[in-house]
Amino acid sequence: MVIGSGSTTEFIYEEQVYGYCLEAFDKYNLANKRVLAVIPDHSRTAPIDMMFRVVYKIFADRVKALDFLIALGTHPPMTDEAINQRVGITQNERVTRYSKANFFNHQWKDGNQLKVIGTISEDEVSEISSDLMKQKVDVTINKMVFDYDTLIIIGPTFPHEVVGFSGGNKYFFPGIAGQEIIDMFHWLGALITNQEIIGKKETPVREVVNKAASFLPMQRLCCSLVVKGNDLSGIYIGTPEQAFSAAADLSDKIHITYKPEPFKSVLSCAPTMYDDIWTGGKCMYKLEPVVADGGELIIYAPHITKISVSHGEIIEKIGYHVRDYFVKQMDKFKDIPAGVMAHSTHVKGIGSYENEKEKPRIKVTLSTQIPREVCDRINLGYYDPQKINTNEWKNREDEGILLVEKAGEILYRLDD
Repeated sequence: MVIGSGSTTEFIYEEQVYGYCLEAFDKYNLANKRVLAVIPDHSRTAPIDMMFRVVYKIFADRVKALDFLIALGTHPPMTDEAINQRVGITQNERVTRYSKANFFNHQWKDGNQLKVIGTISEDEVSEISSDLMKQKVDVTINKMVFDYDTLIIIGPTFPHEVVGFSGGNKYFFPGIAGQEIIDMFHWLGALITNQEIIGKKETPVREVVNKAASFLPMQRLCCSLVVKGNDLSGIYIGTPEQAFSAAADLSDKIHITYKPEPFKSVLSCAPTMYDDIWTGGKCMYKLEPVVADGGELIIYAPHITKISVSHGEIIEKIGYHVRDYFVKQMDKFKDIPAGVMAHSTHVKGIGSYENEKEKPRIKVTLSTQIPREVCDRINLGYYDPQKINTNEWKNREDEGILLVEKAGEILYRLDD
């Protein structure tokens, strides 16, 4: 049974959240346990500040430990200042009023911080992927989870390009996982393609993520959040599988916008929570389905200066390409992390590669502080951000021109 509720028309406020969390505390018998909350970094919209206040108020004096681990995946670590901002406290409050909480960044590249907890066999991968992949994969996770009795995921659910919908056990994998399992299922998602997987609740990648999480021996719980704008529309507390399922059903109703016809030009505006193209690529993923064949999508992000803080050097080496550019030349790219190749294909979009000629379905253009020569080198278009006036893009859908002023979380689909 999942505790909580959700609505497409009404919002949930802190007092109600407190009530649901208190009910869950009693149901799941968390008294005197060591609790680790796994929370998102700043690249996800959610009232994590409110959730922190509620969880701390309920648990701090009733459990043996209450700590917070940032589910970075392969994102760069957050500073103390950024963590404080994410949970809505000052540094002074952190060491006084909230002194019982400790905060940690996930260290995905530090092998000493990781532990192998199981292996998904080649036969299992082959079956899950319908023979798209045939390889075994070791499941690694931040070993600090073994210092706790209970893990509680606290984070939002949105349509997602790799797994279908974010949330649930995805906060463990890739959130606090090692590179091998991250690379494996991101490449599986790329093989299936964004167009085929995004906005679907049950997917092969979700099956991989849930299988990986099943190796964790401790109690796993989840507070799955669904936001509408900046407000909370739903909260579901239960096992990660149960809570995710309920949240994805509501997200499907709130976070998908349908359009009757495709657009020849789309201006996809990246919010400042996306620091680079690695995260800002979501402005492509969520809008690719409504761009017409041969059309153009512009990622407008005048604040972005880097391709990727963590992976920029590799991306500059390989560029952005359609899936089959890699699939048909795998020997050439055998030393490239599969997760980076997956990102490359997701930003470039679907297309073909025949007779050494690449043909993407649409053109993807960056309008950022990344220079033209870099855009040329990485196989993306360039448009000077100073020449863009978003007002000129407004109310032109009947001309085949779409403006999305906060892109990256709402999925756009065609009616059919």
